[in-house]
Amino acid sequence: MSTTDTDIAGWNSQALDDILSNDAGRPVLFTNARILTMDPLIGTMAGADILFVGSLIVAVGPSLFTAAEDDNAIVVDSTGMTIVPAVVDAAALAGGRGERAEHVATLTPGNASDLLVVPDELAADVPSALATLMSRPEQVRALVAAGRPVLWAGGDAPGRATAPAVGIPASPDLTGSPRVGVWIDQDDFLHQELTADGRYDETRGGRPHAYQGRFWIDGDRIDYLDDLGFWAVGYFRGHELHHVGYVMHLG
Repeated sequence: MSTTDTDIAGWNSQALDDILSNDAGRPVLFTNARILTMDPLIGTMAGADILFVGSLIVAVGPSLFTAAEDDNAIVVDSTGMTIVPAVVDAAALAGGRGERAEHVATLTPGNASDLLVVPDELAADVPSALATLMSRPEQVRALVAAGRPVLWAGGDAPGRATAPAVGIPASPDLTGSPRVGVWIDQDDFLHQELTADGRYDETRGGRPHAYQGRFWIDGDRIDYLDDLGFWAVGYFRGHELHHVGYVMHLG
């Protein structure tokens, strides 16, 4: 009987409960899996383990299970499973990064704990594992993002992040927001006015209304939708607004 015919719903259910209630920094260990790290030095390993704490991978390789009890790790038995990066570093795979330390989205210690767990027979390689996620999500044993379960045992993990609603959101009322006003770059070239009704109006080099549109603020991030149809982004850093190479301050 193949692993796809086994009881998916009960797969490591206790481990899931432990991960969801883990607020004390306990390590999580997926053990006895085939791991396709996509790291050029580590490569692919059979019967291996991957250990992460919170959002970071701390170790990959065989024999990590021996220390699991000492470390009070949450153990996820992954026998018959293949683990691949949930996000692939295409630039690294194409030789576009010169140092291993620059590789991102690989299952390498120090990188984010973003991983996908599927049965061996559905994961001949990384593309086929990712195809399983997209076309047969009910066969996915685990999808983990920054250490938190998103999918588990063929279904949504409890408390998982929800996708943003489809469609352009309404503009909030920003009356009284300290970020409303005219932001000016250090060369006095760009003036970007953010108004309380969620609109922006840019003057560039003395040319008024160079760009106009809507904006939304989410934490320190600001997203722009120009009336011409394109999207852009900026970031608030302290008392500065960084946007496409400009550093602005409130005028």
